[in-house]
Amino acid sequence: MTRPSQYFDVLIVGAGISGIGAACHLRRQCPNMTFAILEMRDDLGGTWDLFRYPGIRSDSDMYTLGYSFRPWPKPKAIADGGDIKRYIRDTAREAGVEQHIRYRHKVLSANWSSEQCLWQVSVETDGNKTTTLEARFLFSCSGYYDYDSGYKPDFGNEADFSGPVIHPQDWNPALDYRDKRIVVIGSGATAITLVPALAKEAKNVVMLQRSPGYVATTASRDPWVTPLSRVLPESLVYRILRWKHISLSILLYQLAKAFPKQAATTLINGVRDALSGHCDVDRHFRPRYKPWDQRVCVVPEGDFFQAIREQRASVVTGHIEHFTSNGILLKSGESLDADIIVAATGLKLKALGGVALQVDGQDIAVPDCTTYKGMMLSGIPNFFLFMGYSNASWTLKTDLTARYACRLINRLHRKGYDYAAPKQPEPAVIEQDIMPLSSGYILRGKHLLPRQGNMRPWKIYQNYLLDRLSLELSPVISDELTLGQCPQKPSNSSYNIR
Repeated sequence: MTRPSQYFDVLIVGAGISGIGAACHLRRQCPNMTFAILEMRDDLGGTWDLFRYPGIRSDSDMYTLGYSFRPWPKPKAIADGGDIKRYIRDTAREAGVEQHIRYRHKVLSANWSSEQCLWQVSVETDGNKTTTLEARFLFSCSGYYDYDSGYKPDFGNEADFSGPVIHPQDWNPALDYRDKRIVVIGSGATAITLVPALAKEAKNVVMLQRSPGYVATTASRDPWVTPLSRVLPESLVYRILRWKHISLSILLYQLAKAFPKQAATTLINGVRDALSGHCDVDRHFRPRYKPWDQRVCVVPEGDFFQAIREQRASVVTGHIEHFTSNGILLKSGESLDADIIVAATGLKLKALGGVALQVDGQDIAVPDCTTYKGMMLSGIPNFFLFMGYSNASWTLKTDLTARYACRLINRLHRKGYDYAAPKQPEPAVIEQDIMPLSSGYILRGKHLLPRQGNMRPWKIYQNYLLDRLSLELSPVISDELTLGQCPQKPSNSSYNIR
């Protein structure tokens, strides 16, 4: 049976850092496969194309957020959003995958046909036209948050405020904030990034938080770069620094989980030293939770603390009563005057980028699925979910996912199978939340995400070294996978698996 021209061996949903990385691995490990990358936006980059607020930067070092196969070319380890997007684009061009991207292609739904052993993917293109593409494998690389809008709670009397209220996800580059009074609501990574960037030109900036979070100063540039670069080639320097940062992040995370009181004291004392008496640290920087119950926000070169020391920015901890025409009234009675309010109040989760999954026309409830090795879903054939770590760089895990997916595809080819699907976990497997964080956006949306189990291969360990051992040094096919063949043999698959 001959497939139509809209047939591919692999469809990749999303042209962000995960999708481009997955395509590069396909080109390297499965060079004869046909594939397309479906991107609903006008350009690649994902997160790094969507967010354009002042100061946008990575919250992980680029030695681990960058790809394993392509060294990060700049000396700054904590990179600006624009540089990250250029790195993704350059990677796509060098690997020859950019021409495989189909922009303004929004995936609406995907149905697995057991009769034909392929995915039937419904896609909305320009002009609201809908078409169907077919593929043997489907890679979901669209992340886990809603690209259409961020989370903004219902602030009382918001319409009374005379100035603009803007969410960072919807930032307007034309917004003039010079010499303006700005209140940034929130205390996460976005707020910590925005405050020093806005403070460079604003009259004053107040970060309003309901409760404190952990914040740590880090260097923008790794001190090992210069001495190593004098004697070693760039590729080797990158590998050394990559493993240094991987090992250090795992060590610090494990120490923080094992000794939370000592870790909290160290982090808080670091803030105390950075602020040098210019802020009440115990009131504004002593969280009620343990380190890594939520992500620790990093401050490259201490720019956030510098803005506070120089009195260009300040921190207020309290709860909002309602908005006023001139700013915000707190429940304590304190008023915060503002010309602009920035609601850095977080993300909204959206599983699989909002793609509706079906198997043989039957709807699949993603929250009822259990993750297999953190990258496939129970009962769903030839489907790979690309999700990064919650305690380390996103790309570390998605790189492993792409390599495992390619290994599994090649093994199916060699053994003459057409599909692989994780079985349902045994009754002894206890289901758990997939994200081990207590951040607001996780608590609000965790019911939308798949689950994990409490034992291998259903448990997600949030540990790169353990995952690498599990995924790359163990058999690619386990007893928890169902393998099968399809009686219908498409003749024009370039990979010719059947």
